[in-house]
Amino acid sequence: MLLQDQQKHEELCIQKYQSYARQAQDPQLKQLFNSLAQHEQQHLNSVNQLLSGQVPNLQQGQQNQNQGQSQFTQAMNQNNNPGQVNQNDVVMCNDMLATEKYISGTYDTTIFECTNTDARQVLNHIQKEEQQHGEAIFNYLQSQGMYNVQ
Repeated sequence: MLLQDQQKHEELCIQKYQSYARQAQDPQLKQLFNSLAQHEQQHLNSVNQLLSGQVPNLQQGQQNQNQGQSQFTQAMNQNNNPGQVNQNDVVMCNDMLATEKYISGTYDTTIFECTNTDARQVLNHIQKEEQQHGEAIFNYLQSQGMYNVQ
């Protein structure tokens, strides 16, 4: 039942990232949202495999994660004009940051309830990536001067 919830969360996350990528004004943000949507699709594929009784191969996912991390880093290192960000872009970022926080928390519960060690490792891997997604959005907002840590 918890895996089915995660499946629905991943589907919603993909839909939101794809929709927000179409709406975003900043090309860098469009790229970030599209990249995150692809990662969420990988998560959905892994959850679907778990639901079918198969344990996904983490080695392949690790290669995809490394490629995605370099995309996140590249996107954050591009020169921007802080303060020039569209307010609708900020709203979408804040929504996705809240979404990533929520999904990470629900993975935590699912991991604790999982009895299969291999499946737990897959879910731990996904949760770590969800946290990285949140960090990428945070970094984008901070680079734009829109998220000031106190």
